[in-house]
Amino acid sequence: MSFTPALTEFLKANAGKKIVFTNGCFDILHRGHVTYLNQARSLGDLLVMGMNSDESVKRLKGPERPINKENDRKFVLENLKCVDFVEIFTEDTPLELIKVVKPMVLVKGGDWSIDKIVGGKEVISWGGEVFSLSFVDGYSTTGIIQKIQH
Repeated sequence: MSFTPALTEFLKANAGKKIVFTNGCFDILHRGHVTYLNQARSLGDLLVMGMNSDESVKRLKGPERPINKENDRKFVLENLKCVDFVEIFTEDTPLELIKVVKPMVLVKGGDWSIDKIVGGKEVISWGGEVFSLSFVDGYSTTGIIQKIQH
């Protein structure tokens, strides 16, 4: 598995800064996502995101997903003020990417318990912290898709 040279350059240029890491599909960006990403960013100096590739999203969410292609999703995320870097990963989990980034803070949404967050044990092993941030009720990609279909 390999990651982009841009990731290596970004990590080198930002050595010593407190990196927060999160990941997800971010298929249809909504208020809940943006609130969550702003909260995540507030926990450190930089927010690095792992974003599921189109193939990974299909495996996790089904053949009708993603709605938006990976390069479009990446573009939208990269243009949020709170996001410093986005790396697409093709695996079902971001574990290998987390091992490369070595964040000091790992976060997921409130639907994840801390003991189930992929990469949590690794982040804790190098002295980092793991958080499950609260959910913003009433916002979900699945809910938006269902509303459009009805």
